Amino acid sequence: MLNPSKLFKLKAGWESFARNHPKFINFISALRFGYLEEGTVIEINVTTQEGKTISGNIRLTKEDKKLLMEMSDLFNK
Repeated sequence: MLNPSKLFKLKAGWESFARNHPKFINFISALRFGYLEEGTVIEINVTTQEGKTISGNIRLTKEDKKLLMEMSDLFNK
């Protein structure tokens, strides 16, 4: 069961993140329009200040796309 209090806190945190990182949010928003299709590969690279890097990727399924769109709708005004 979803805890409404935690959901509200998560939404507030997301809004703060969006204010602090508008270019990233615009990039994520643009993905909704033609990029999130079944079979699309999403790759993420993280590099620490010390130069250590870790990478990972996923290939989207139809269910993944649906979940990502629903999550996007949840946090968009």
